[in-house]
Amino acid sequence: MSKYKKAALHITFWFALIILWHLLSLVYEPEILPGPIYTLQGGYELFMDGTLLQYIGISSYRVLLGWTLGSLLAIPVGITIGKVNAIRLFAEPFLNFIRFIPPIAFITLFLVWFGIGETSKIMLILYATFFIVTLNTLTGVLSVEEDKIRSARSMGASEWQIVLHVIVPATVPYMFTGIRLAMGTSFMAIIGAEMIASNEGVGYLIWNSRLFFRTDWIFVGLLCLGLMGFLTDRIVGLIGRKLLSRYGVVSSNALRR
Repeated sequence: MSKYKKAALHITFWFALIILWHLLSLVYEPEILPGPIYTLQGGYELFMDGTLLQYIGISSYRVLLGWTLGSLLAIPVGITIGKVNAIRLFAEPFLNFIRFIPPIAFITLFLVWFGIGETSKIMLILYATFFIVTLNTLTGVLSVEEDKIRSARSMGASEWQIVLHVIVPATVPYMFTGIRLAMGTSFMAIIGAEMIASNEGVGYLIWNSRLFFRTDWIFVGLLCLGLMGFLTDRIVGLIGRKLLSRYGVVSSNALRR
């Protein structure tokens, strides 16, 4: 399929979705289900007073900072757990236990431990990112073929050289997949945190709009979240495809059927 046909299909799909949204909105009052035009007017209102861009910037900053810190911490931890059997014996059961506890469940504790400022929100996102990236990295390390490690040892490579030149390159696709998956979880975590303990951000906008029964603002917040996540994922995928293609990293939007 050519890129023009693919673009035409995408445009047709979104146009049909907007038409369906508009038709459904005619059945209900705007306060229940605002249509595209009503939502656009609400977004314009928020944009003109500066609220929308400010909230998008604040939420994006929190997500990117927590996600970056979590990923940077998780990668060496995952490699260490995967490489050292003694550590993996104790760490793996703990990881498989705590990964089933969603980040939102820790919001109250994080507010108690880190206060209601930025630290608690960033730590929540770090938590949401850390275990996903760690588990993916660990899986990558364990999937490295033993023959490659034995070949490196037979040529006199030290354990550090094996990690650096055999394990890490083979694990890069797993790391990158974990990083992209963690981005989605980070957005879920920040929205929960901003709804409960924040006076700024897209999550606060969505939660606070209920007080004024402004469902159009709620829709604006939801659309902004989707757009923020979509753009961030595409940028990360593009960077991965450009910089890490030699390690087997392929962005999903680069695949051709």
